[in-house]
Amino acid sequence: MTVARLQLDDIQSGVLRPRPTPFVATYIILRIDDREAGRKLMGRLSEVVASAANPESAARDTWVSASLSYAGLEALGLPQASLESFSEPFKQGMAVRANRLGDVGESSPEHWEKPLGSAEIHVVLTAISPDAPNLERALDRARKAYAEFTGISAIWRQDCHVLPGEREPFGFKDGISHPAIEGSGIPGTNPHETPSKPGEFVLGYPDEMSDAPAMPHPSVLGRNGSYIVFRKLYQRVASFRQYLRANATDSVPEELLAAKMMGRWRSGTPLALSPSTDDTNIGDDPRRNNAFLFKDDDALGYKTPLGSHIRRVNARDADIAGVTRIHRMIRRGTAYGPPLPDGMMEDDGVDRGLMFAFVGANLARQFEFVQSEWINNSAFFAGPATERDPIAGAGDGSGTFGIPRRPIRMKLEALPRFVVTRGGEYCFLPSLSALRWLADGKNYAT
Repeated sequence: MTVARLQLDDIQSGVLRPRPTPFVATYIILRIDDREAGRKLMGRLSEVVASAANPESAARDTWVSASLSYAGLEALGLPQASLESFSEPFKQGMAVRANRLGDVGESSPEHWEKPLGSAEIHVVLTAISPDAPNLERALDRARKAYAEFTGISAIWRQDCHVLPGEREPFGFKDGISHPAIEGSGIPGTNPHETPSKPGEFVLGYPDEMSDAPAMPHPSVLGRNGSYIVFRKLYQRVASFRQYLRANATDSVPEELLAAKMMGRWRSGTPLALSPSTDDTNIGDDPRRNNAFLFKDDDALGYKTPLGSHIRRVNARDADIAGVTRIHRMIRRGTAYGPPLPDGMMEDDGVDRGLMFAFVGANLARQFEFVQSEWINNSAFFAGPATERDPIAGAGDGSGTFGIPRRPIRMKLEALPRFVVTRGGEYCFLPSLSALRWLADGKNYAT
């Protein structure tokens, strides 16, 4: 069987490369007020953005990526035929599709942090580095790309970092799972996982459903690009701790209860490999902490509950309704704000959470499907209608969560919302050649 080889030197590093560990990151949103300045910016960014073909060196772990919203492409004056060739979710934007994502109530767009969810978001720059000095150098390169243009404004910034122990604000080790992708030469973190077709994550290549999936045109614009989802998610850490304290029992103490809800111990050790006690030797070992499947020895969820967070967002080989491989995601979470001090049970009023990013070639059947059907629904594993993801679901105080065990199944009730959406947007990650194409005004002639 022929395996398509990805053109790594034309693909942005932020599409395929796992982030360094540890790392710091900054997100900057730009607004384009002058069309010509915006086009010149694209040319400058083509020289700043790193490709996925970076050599094995320290420089490979520091990069800048650049993405555009639909409003950003409009601001550049992209021909209407090209604009119409993008996917429908991208054209509509995240705020319009909030209901299907579970962004309702306090997570609805009317409550989002400005300018998130608005037509002012045109370009999102993301800088990643193992340390602050190298991050600043990367940001300096990015700033030089736009600072001299009077028609480009930086309107929002979010600084992020890895918390101690590589943990997210709820205290769980993060950034563990990364898919293997055919033709990339970049290994995945689960040796039992069959590599995904490259077109699941990069446009212009065969995916799991077609040898020639749809992509934006002309081909120089779409090929080697991808879509990216940005979401700022506030985490109610004190509320999560209070819920664990109130619902723990002698047989299911707080840490085990937290692990059952997540599907992993806080160390990163999966319940699939150590269901009764935490084993930090597994959690600390990147060769072992994601090396598992569900189907053979945990079909009913006695180890990892069927409705737990990690089993919902990556069902692996489990028997569920649908084909799991067409919903695989590259997911990246980056913490912002300081951690809530250990043992503190009351909220301190400090903003903390995750900048969430999803990378993939199909917004509808990857990110949106997982969000609507797996995180906020349980029909895919024949679960009760009251169940949502116990960690990230759109809880409203009436949800439940089942924990299979013998002789009697445990049932959690009155699950509140622990994660509140503060805003986000759908963006397009052009290839380096597409950035150069966007910079050339001759390509906008109709």
